[in-house]
Amino acid sequence: MTSSIAGPHRDLTPAGQAIHEHYRGLLRTRRSYSVLAVGTIAVFLVGALWFANAANAGKFLDRLPYFFDFFIHFVPNDPLEIFRAMFDLPSPYADGSQKYDYPEGRFYLTESFYLPEYFYELLITVNIAVLATLTGAGIAFVLCFFAATNLVGAGPVRFVFRRTFELLRAFPEIVIAGLLVAIFSIGPIGAIVAIAVHTVGALGKLFYEVVENADMKPDEGLRAVGGSWLERVRYGMVPQVMPNFVSYALLRTEINVRASTIIGAVGGGGIGETFRRSLSNDHPAKTYAIIILLFLTILAIDWLSGHLRRKLVGQAAFQFGG
Repeated sequence: MTSSIAGPHRDLTPAGQAIHEHYRGLLRTRRSYSVLAVGTIAVFLVGALWFANAANAGKFLDRLPYFFDFFIHFVPNDPLEIFRAMFDLPSPYADGSQKYDYPEGRFYLTESFYLPEYFYELLITVNIAVLATLTGAGIAFVLCFFAATNLVGAGPVRFVFRRTFELLRAFPEIVIAGLLVAIFSIGPIGAIVAIAVHTVGALGKLFYEVVENADMKPDEGLRAVGGSWLERVRYGMVPQVMPNFVSYALLRTEINVRASTIIGAVGGGGIGETFRRSLSNDHPAKTYAIIILLFLTILAIDWLSGHLRRKLVGQAAFQFGG
């Protein structure tokens, strides 16, 4: 028997009408919470901007209109200088010294740089990132199984290893590198250690979450036939999780290339240090040439790692150790 309720849902039974009204009530509640959340975020954002502007002696909001002044004035004397700098072509300003332009009030680049020399610096940066990623991923691989609830339970072992991962990723790489300068001095070694430490914390969390989402049937079978904990991990878990592990490690490599560039700017060596010197010496052509070189390098690394991730995650039969 149909209901006599008027409206677009008048043909619903009383039970159907009640379900429809309950659904509409849920929608209204969700919309109310969404509006409340957006409003709260907006209030906090406005408050944070106001506090930053009030606390900053430079008055952030007052200086914001001048944000693009640097990019407008920091241009080469001749745009072709960028390409002359990259390929060591003859430059009308190259006389072995710097020239001061009095109307502009700054030094212009007067000697180009040879691109192969900066490939070496770029190779140092990529080497720092790759070595740090391999070291950090290897340590995270060994430790992540001790932080997975489905392998060690919810006891003190899991607690200790999870807190260790949190501690290692609590500080940015540049902060860790600053602390290591006193030990290793300025150079790539401190950068490698700093990035590797942060990589252990970041990948460790991702790795143990992958382990916790793995299928436990192989583990149960190995346990039933008397397999040890190491055998259960080796033969029951590792073949399942390795594709995702490698995928996350490749993604982390992309991140670490950028991090090694930043650390290089504060004394970690590589192309970052060269970029900092070029920028501080007011050499626009050299600076933009390095930016183009970095952009092309990171673009190539992103494409390569993305291609490898798709290949690995798509391989159902990817095995570890043959």
